[in-house]
Amino acid sequence: MVSVKQPDPIEPTVRRLAGCDVEIIEAGSGRPLLFLHPMIGLRSAAPALAALAAQGRIIAPSHPGFGRSERPADFDSVDDLAFFYLDLMAELDLREAVLIGCDIGGWIAAEIAVRSTERIAALVLAGATGIRVGDRDMQDLADIFALPKAEVDRLSFHDPVHAALDIAAMSEAEVTALARNREATALYGWSPYLHHPKLRGRLRRAAVPALVLWGEQDGIAPVAYGRAYAQALPNARFETIAACGHYPHIEQPDIFAARIATFLDGAGLSDRSIATPKQRSAV
Repeated sequence: MVSVKQPDPIEPTVRRLAGCDVEIIEAGSGRPLLFLHPMIGLRSAAPALAALAAQGRIIAPSHPGFGRSERPADFDSVDDLAFFYLDLMAELDLREAVLIGCDIGGWIAAEIAVRSTERIAALVLAGATGIRVGDRDMQDLADIFALPKAEVDRLSFHDPVHAALDIAAMSEAEVTALARNREATALYGWSPYLHHPKLRGRLRRAAVPALVLWGEQDGIAPVAYGRAYAQALPNARFETIAACGHYPHIEQPDIFAARIATFLDGAGLSDRSIATPKQRSAV
């Protein structure tokens, strides 16, 4: 089996943010890039985060209940996560941020954007879940809870090497994080299954430039689902990435970051030096 070379990971810290202890990775400087991870957590995101950190200030938390992040006792829906991140952005005073969400992170990003874009300059959704496309008798997304892990892995990745996990070599903390990620995904996405029935109709409120990125071999959320997502947004472009499944940031991290850079440049948002409130008031 060919091993996938990983860059040295950016070590996460745990900070008290928006009322709970949050595992978070921070790197780079300039425009805030808030990265919202998929259901598998921040695992294998190191290459994408390193590439994004060259473009701006990358902020990548583990959602409450995932990784090492605390889950408040009353958190049981993506709605709770959306309001949590609105509070986090306010506490960190993020302005003109680029919200980047993958898989369930894309769902969270969409839920944030339909509530408020006050602090958001642009939206990037990659393999996002969260909407209903077909009728009640049609299944939009592969059922990750019903399928065997081997089948979920096959549907998730174009190259199966990315699905390989050596559990025996993992630390107890790493195994615990995997279990917590699975548990939290079920808590937030069990029913209705990985979507909010009203979200698609509300996407018209997310009136910021948006890029919807999709792996051409995504077996979890098909390309047609991604196109429907883009069509429901008022100012979105849709692009696919070849040789890629459900997680573009893992299988094609350099292309993933380059597409975002090109999108931001085209939207006039590529300037990495964002003025602080004090600097703006002095102009």
